[in-house]
Amino acid sequence: MAREIVLDTETTGFEPREGHRLVELACLEIEDFIPTGRTFHCYIDPLRDMPPEAEKVHGLSADFLRGKPRFEAPEVVDAFLDFVGDAPIVAHNAAFDRTFINFELGLCGRIEIIEHRWVDTLVLARARFPGMANSLDALCRRFKISLTDREKHGALIDARLLADVYLELKGGRERRLELAPAMVAQAVGAARQASYGARPRPLTVVASDLERERHAAFVRDVVKSDLLWKKHGL
Repeated sequence: MAREIVLDTETTGFEPREGHRLVELACLEIEDFIPTGRTFHCYIDPLRDMPPEAEKVHGLSADFLRGKPRFEAPEVVDAFLDFVGDAPIVAHNAAFDRTFINFELGLCGRIEIIEHRWVDTLVLARARFPGMANSLDALCRRFKISLTDREKHGALIDARLLADVYLELKGGRERRLELAPAMVAQAVGAARQASYGARPRPLTVVASDLERERHAAFVRDVVKSDLLWKKHGL
């Protein structure tokens, strides 16, 4: 099965080279576009203040984040890299998340995650819906994905929403109805090997005497063999 990681981040701002940092990181594992239930999630102490405009978006204050692990802590960077492995990473406006992730990886001496591993759902959405609003919220509304549990932006809930959006962008909910080839082969094999006994409640004969006589004449004069009908008592 194709394993991918859906990723979302929250930050203190838009540009790490201006001193902005990650404050929340969430990953969700999918296989063949369906979430497996495995997730990675952490809050991160940015070691700086939280601009009011950023806090308004995600609701994470400097007081809340103070004392949370730093990105370079093993429970963050090592756990994140272990979870992601070598899988492709799906993100909405992936350049933004990639810039922050790679900036933080560089600060702690880790290798950057190269660009071709990233799948950008914004690019996919613009190709499918050119000239339309293609934010995550707009796509959720377009695909009728519920936003009722989302009061503010949060990395984990946004990753869950993005996984549903990604499924739609790659073919829609009908993918959930697809059977794997092995399952199809198993079902066909079972059908071929099945043995059927007598009906527990035999069907009532509804043919009239005249119809049965005509049928017997057809078998005798046209088919010229009554083995099949005798087998079933007809």
